Amino acid sequence: MLSLAMFNGSVNSGANGRSEESLDKGFNTASNSSDSLLTIDEVQKTLNRSRASVYRYTNTDTRNLNPPFNPKKLNTEFRSDQKDQLLFHPNEVARFAKDILRIKEVTVEIFNSPSSETQNILKAILEELRIIRYKLDGESDENKTIPNHLKDAERKAA
Repeated sequence: MLSLAMFNGSVNSGANGRSEESLDKGFNTASNSSDSLLTIDEVQKTLNRSRASVYRYTNTDTRNLNPPFNPKKLNTEFRSDQKDQLLFHPNEVARFAKDILRIKEVTVEIFNSPSSETQNILKAILEELRIIRYKLDGESDENKTIPNHLKDAERKAA
């Protein structure tokens, strides 16, 4: 079995009897951050192929920096400059291994990364929004209750 551990995720491929449901779950949970993208060397190790063959599989074009998706090739992530290194999403590597290289069992495993300062700030913002929502919901409930003196007036009018 071939495997590659990564900061935010890993791609494992092999015939170890695991369910292909893991692949589908990975497509829904994969992160798009650059930390979870694979370099050409990592793809080479994961697929157990030579560097030259990985380049041969890759969807690149000298005249077009970001060629359209090709289902028969290994597609790279968006690049802004020709000199940028080729990076691959783990799900794309898994798709390629399964569909093109015909590796029977392919799983994608995504591991949670340690909390970053940005994640901590976002959690704090979310908690504040929840508190605000709770208070607003409480105020709207108070506004919906009719004060007693208005209830008495309604009864007398009826």
